[in-house]
Amino acid sequence: MKTSVIGFPRIGTLRELKFASEKYFRNEIDEEQLKQTAAELRKTHWNLQKSAGIDFISSNDFSFYDIVLDTAVLLNIIPKRYKELGLSELDTYFSMARGYQGEHGDVKALAMKKWFNTNYHYIVPEVEDDTQIKLSGDKLWNEYDEAEELGIVTKPMITGAYTMLKLCRYTGNKSAADYVDDIVKAYKELLQTCGKKQIAWVQFDEPALVLDMSDEDKKLFHEIYDELLACSTDTKILLQTYFGDIRDIYEDVIKMSFAGIGIDFIEGKQSYELVSKFGFPKDKVLFAGLVNGKNIWKNHYDKTLKIVNELADKCIDTVISTSCSLLHVPYTLGNEEKLSKEYTAYFSFAKEKLVELNELGKLADKKNYCDDEVYKKNHELFNGNRNCTNANVSERLSKVKEDDYIRLPKRSERQKLQKEEFKLPELPTTTIGSFPQTKDVKANRSAFKRGEKTEQEYIEFNKKKIAECVNWQEEIGIDVLVHGEYERNDMVEYFGESLGGFLFTQKAWVQSYGTRCVKPPIIWGDVYRDKPITVEWSVYAQSLTKKLMKGMLTGPVTILNWSFPREDISIKESISQIALAIRDEVLDLEANGIKVIQIDEAALREKLPLRKTDWYKEYLDFAIPAFRLTHSGVKPETQIHTHMCYSEFTDIIPAIDDMDADVITFEASRSDLQILDSLRENNFETEAGPGVYDIHSPRVPSVEEITNVLKLMLTKIERGKLWVNPDCGLKTRGVKESDASLRNMVLAAERLREEA
Repeated sequence: MKTSVIGFPRIGTLRELKFASEKYFRNEIDEEQLKQTAAELRKTHWNLQKSAGIDFISSNDFSFYDIVLDTAVLLNIIPKRYKELGLSELDTYFSMARGYQGEHGDVKALAMKKWFNTNYHYIVPEVEDDTQIKLSGDKLWNEYDEAEELGIVTKPMITGAYTMLKLCRYTGNKSAADYVDDIVKAYKELLQTCGKKQIAWVQFDEPALVLDMSDEDKKLFHEIYDELLACSTDTKILLQTYFGDIRDIYEDVIKMSFAGIGIDFIEGKQSYELVSKFGFPKDKVLFAGLVNGKNIWKNHYDKTLKIVNELADKCIDTVISTSCSLLHVPYTLGNEEKLSKEYTAYFSFAKEKLVELNELGKLADKKNYCDDEVYKKNHELFNGNRNCTNANVSERLSKVKEDDYIRLPKRSERQKLQKEEFKLPELPTTTIGSFPQTKDVKANRSAFKRGEKTEQEYIEFNKKKIAECVNWQEEIGIDVLVHGEYERNDMVEYFGESLGGFLFTQKAWVQSYGTRCVKPPIIWGDVYRDKPITVEWSVYAQSLTKKLMKGMLTGPVTILNWSFPREDISIKESISQIALAIRDEVLDLEANGIKVIQIDEAALREKLPLRKTDWYKEYLDFAIPAFRLTHSGVKPETQIHTHMCYSEFTDIIPAIDDMDADVITFEASRSDLQILDSLRENNFETEAGPGVYDIHSPRVPSVEEITNVLKLMLTKIERGKLWVNPDCGLKTRGVKESDASLRNMVLAAERLREEA
């Protein structure tokens, strides 16, 4: 049976693309050198898939920053302010992704949002009323030609026209419907060019089809594809969906003249039911997403082959595929030298998933695959005991009562007490937590891990950095301070390393956005805390200042969502276990004199089901209480903060308010503060700090710019409830730009206090 890969990680086995891109940003290499690195990576990735026996290998899945942004550029969806900079094609592209501040001008980056229910972030295309959507560029065919020169026939992929129109932000009076004719014309031209080049298959990625679809959405889909499918070309169209099932449009899709339809059987709860109930045409190819592209556990061959055989019994022409792009998992287990085989036997990263696809394809062609040694080895693995439970954790969780989820007194009373206790000025200033992780900070941590520094030397260095950070904030005039988080490699990995039940990799990096990569922990077993994690650092930092010092924690939902979760227990149980562990840390911080505690839930939205009907019963009904469990035991005077970033929050504001935090900070700057109206409409009770500037860009906002942002905020949020802060932590930023931005932020707050 044939096999297919929707997309492959582009950062390289050791983050080669990240480092080359960052060198380019620092002017250490030129454009040609960056492009050469990219070409070498593509060659490696294609050859790897070919050698693994993959039949349908994608091209155009490579990107310098983001595939959606690539598609926008290909379609000439480039706002005027970026074109007017007069930069090279590549630098114009990066200005959209990162912003630009220099001799050619000063522009913010485009908005950035979470990619459906993943930890990847996409760049939101921005369509102006006079935008001319048209085919503009040749990246797709250049990369196809590149692969062909290597003797590899690929299926070029591109974000589909429907998903593109749904993801775009329309800044004028027009809407998606106004651009249908233009985008159809562009994709027709694309198909015709593919036909002329004798490209056999082209993959149109349409993940937006797994969302709730209205009649208007269905009409839009048909307006696009009824026209596209009428295009006369020998190139076959693969409609590729993922992250769920396409229940709202399935019956329509199977009647349309797609040559292939890609369906997710991992996250698509109704995918198999849809195929069984409505059938699947014999003249089409089903690309069955049966190898999980989002998690790192090995495929259970018995379960997968059962589905494959059932599809074969229905006489469906099937290709075994990944459930989504492998972008969301690490590159290879081959770099992991410290994890024992006791653990790695259960894991499969991107390279290993190619092997799984090949093995499944071969087993599917055998009548008696149960006799095959490959199958037997897999069967034995899944029938063994993984030794991952802890009786104490289960017992403690069973004793949690309803009252443990409720904090008293009610928030409005707590807020009054806290204002009396803290005596902060109006529009109090703070930061989200982390300060720049400079080279010396990273070197200190690396030297300690390699055994080149003693623990005491490591601690003393961090204390020195904390003291510098506290002095820096006091000198700038920030009201509520942080310790800078110099001891932390990552906001989730750091906590996971101090909790029972987690495993850690050496080089299992996953792209979060652009050059930002994370190394998610693996939740192996039941989670618990057996000693304080952050208390020593926070207490030391508080001893250096009379100002309030925030204790900085990561919340249970984010820890789970930014880890590779277990598949043997429910998400609800995992989150609850982590919540109890974080609750212990919160109470220890309070007991040691920390009066402000921030419990970050940056990834709250991430595992929110894509269909609204499932939001509460399958997620929010236990995720929100889990957060409340972390802080319900503190005193009324202790102020609980939380933080959320780079997701669409406007539709879950009531649930966020129900977290019962005292203060929340949001990412807002890249989305032009769209969240403000939602806060007001929902009578948001929590004090709020929507980010006043974007930290994911190196540009420095002026005092006037931030002042204007705050003035706008004050039209939507009560003066006594507004906090002033950046939109996220400063870990990835440089010292110089951070200093300038924070000073301007404080000056803007002071200016508005004076004007009151």
